[in-house]
Formats: sequence, C-alpha cells, structure tokens
Amino acid sequence: MRLAGRWTADQAPAVEAAAAEMLAAAHAASGHPAASLPLVIDLSGLSRLDTLGAWVLERTRAALAPGTAYAGAAPEHLILLREVAYRQSAPDPRRRRFHPLDPVASLGAGLRSLGRQSLAGLAFLGEVVAGCLRVLARPRSFRGPALVNQIEQIALRGAPIIMLISFLVGCIVTQQGIIQLQRFGAQSYVVNMIGILTLRELGVLLTSIMVAGRSGSAFTAEIGSMRMREEVDALRVMGLDPIEILIVPRILALMLALPLLAFLADLAALAGGALTSFLYGGLSLEAFTFRLQNAIGLRHVVIGLIKAPFMALIIGIIASVEGFMVEGSAESLGRHVTASVVKSIFMVIVLDGLFAVFFAAIDF
Repeated sequence: MRLAGRWTADQAPAVEAAAAEMLAAAHAASGHPAASLPLVIDLSGLSRLDTLGAWVLERTRAALAPGTAYAGAAPEHLILLREVAYRQSAPDPRRRRFHPLDPVASLGAGLRSLGRQSLAGLAFLGEVVAGCLRVLARPRSFRGPALVNQIEQIALRGAPIIMLISFLVGCIVTQQGIIQLQRFGAQSYVVNMIGILTLRELGVLLTSIMVAGRSGSAFTAEIGSMRMREEVDALRVMGLDPIEILIVPRILALMLALPLLAFLADLAALAGGALTSFLYGGLSLEAFTFRLQNAIGLRHVVIGLIKAPFMALIIGIIASVEGFMVEGSAESLGRHVTASVVKSIFMVIVLDGLFAVFFAAIDF
C-alpha cells in the first residue's frame, strides 16, 4: 500500500477515511480479516506526518496482519512512529482460586517487606549519621538558617495546637478520673494520676503523634515534591549532598523541638487537670499544687523528656525515607505521605512501650 499527501490533524477526516480504506482493501484481498496477508506500507509519498497521522497509522497497522511493516519512511517519520507505537492492553490476570495457605503466604510477604523496610531505615540512619559527621568536620557547610527555619515551623508554629490538644486531653482524663475515684472518696488522688501519667507517658506521646501527623507528613511531601521535580538529582549534579542539605537540618530541628513541645504539652495538660479538679473535685489551685509536688519528682519529668529525641529521630527517619521513595505521580506522593504518618505513629507507640518496659525493669 502506497500512501501520499499530508497525514496531519487538519486532515483528520481524510486520514480516518484513508485508514478505513486500507483495512477494507486488505480484508477484501484476503477474503477474511483473520487471513489477511502481511503488507508493506510505503510512506515515501508522504509530504507531512504529525502525531495524529502517526497514531492512526499505528492503529491501522496493528489491525492488519502480523508482520505488516513500513518502507520508504523519512527518518523523522520513523522517530514519530516509534514514539506513538501502538501497544495492546495487557490481558486481565487470571483469578487465582483461594488456597488455605494464602493467609500464611501473605503474612510471610508482609514480614519480608517489613524486614526490607527496616534495613532501608537502618541504612538511611547510617547516611544521616555520616552526614552529621561531615558537617562536624566542616562546620562552615552547615546551613544554620535552614535549621532555624525548621525549628520555627515545627516548634513555634506547632506549639499552639499541641498545647490546646494537651490541655483538652488533660481536662478529659482528670474529669473521668474524678468520676471514678469519687465512688471511694479518693478524688484527691486524681492529682497523682494526672501528674504521673502526663509527665511519664501522655505528654510526650501526644506530642510525638501530633508532630508525626503535622511535621512528618510535611517532610515527606516536601522531599517527595522535590523528587518529582528532579530537584534532588539537580543537587547531586551540582556536587551537593542532599542528606546534608535536606535531611540533617530537619532531623536536628525535630530532635531539638520535640522535647520543648513535650514540656509545653506537660504544662498544658497539668493546667487542664488543675482546672478540672477545681470545677469537678473542689480542689483549689494551692491544694492541687501541693499534692502534685508530693506525688511527682524530677525523675518523672526526665523520663518523659528522655523519650522525646528518640521519637523525633524515628519520625524524621521514616518521613525522609518515604519522601525519597516517591515516584513521579501525585498518587505515589499521597500514598507515601499516608504511609509516613501511619508508620511514624505506629513506631512512636512501639518505642514508648519499649521505654515503659525498660524503665519499669530498672525501677526508675
């Protein structure tokens, strides 16, 4: 078959008609579409070819007999035809029948994936430590303004909402404690409960969960967007280390800001407990403060603050790893941001449980 003329978008009706004529002629020559003979499509007479014409040609060639090829095409036409090469859609996968061992196989695949992700996290932690050591060796390479900006975003801008939620949680826990302890005439012991619970567990845990949802997701989204726009590759091309520029300031800011936020959350939760004790339990502020001083010691405050940097490190590592795993689509970005928040909250709770067991074992 010899083609001629302009196969371009402004000639779309004529192009479609010519393609239909090609199919009809091939089928008529063979007597049946399934028995069509291989053809050679001569493109030497084409004056112009654009994307529409190339796509129609490829679609027509796919409908002809297997082995149909082009001849006499100009080099630029061949390039365009290769770019719009017609590909058949993949057949639907065959549905597997349920097997009793499928849940076991799924569990094994999940554990194997968990192992790979844990190794990736450890490897990334090693890169972060190496980046910190390089910064210590070359202090001038450290970007102080980036650290200050991240502390502002995490601590200063996050403090109001964290303190508000901690205050409300302190009010709720104290109110429920008073209601239960009133049955035994021991409502004053709610001060011991809210003091120890807040300083050892509740304050730092609430703060870490909120930071994971607020700042951890922001880290993943920022790094993932840079990956999508190839800005991370541009940094490497310029001879800059993305770990030193993007990751080290963020993780250091998290490790500095989270203890401060946890301390503010403790104060807010205790303030909520004091207000609720006054309204529901009839305890004055002086009585609340006196019982609180007798119930808690410095070790309770230290236990809560010791956990904060480790939780910040976990949040920063997970958020950064998920950000670097983002591919070139918005769907991938959303999936990894969600995974970052879920994994961070899960690991924060696991780490808090490990610390609770450890401190109980050493009687601290």
